[in-house]
Amino acid sequence: MISEHEWKLMIEGKLYAPWKVGGDSWARVHAAQKKFNESEFWHDKSALQELKKCFGQAPEDLVLTPPVYFDHGNRTYFGKHFYANTDLTILDENYVRFGDNVYLAPHVSIYTAGHPIAAEVRNEDLEYAKPVTIGSDVWIGGNVVINPGVTIGDDVVIGSGSVVTKDIPSHVIAAGNPCRVIRPITDEDREYWRKQQEEYEA
Repeated sequence: MISEHEWKLMIEGKLYAPWKVGGDSWARVHAAQKKFNESEFWHDKSALQELKKCFGQAPEDLVLTPPVYFDHGNRTYFGKHFYANTDLTILDENYVRFGDNVYLAPHVSIYTAGHPIAAEVRNEDLEYAKPVTIGSDVWIGGNVVINPGVTIGDDVVIGSGSVVTKDIPSHVIAAGNPCRVIRPITDEDREYWRKQQEEYEA
């Protein structure tokens, strides 16, 4: 049974006691992702179909490459044409929302949960959770960590190994630890890659 008080504190980004929130989402998604992670996913899609039922939103063309890890699943919302390479980790205590056409390289970790800096408060097993939002047309490189409360805009590339601690605006390339904007994505970039595509299709 879900504690409405603790749930409200959690969703509002305030301190809450995670063991008091309750609900069956944790057990449900862990059972489903265990089956998926152990499945012959390359020719049997049934375990993925069961896992998709655990998510807040999961389109037909969702592609996940095991192993994956979700804390709850029902607080994660995928847009259309989503792809994640192996070892995606999402700690979805709060909501995680993806736009359309999002690509994740291996070992991307998205955290909504955080802990107090003050040890005496942290040691009481209290935490907070802030939502993460990722826009459409986004490519996130390998070994990227996205921290609680971050919003990434549309048409963004995040370089490999980045630690994203603050919001990233739309139409940029960003990288680093902490992640920062490197430069805008330009018409010259688009023209270069369109020509590469034309050569490929010729």
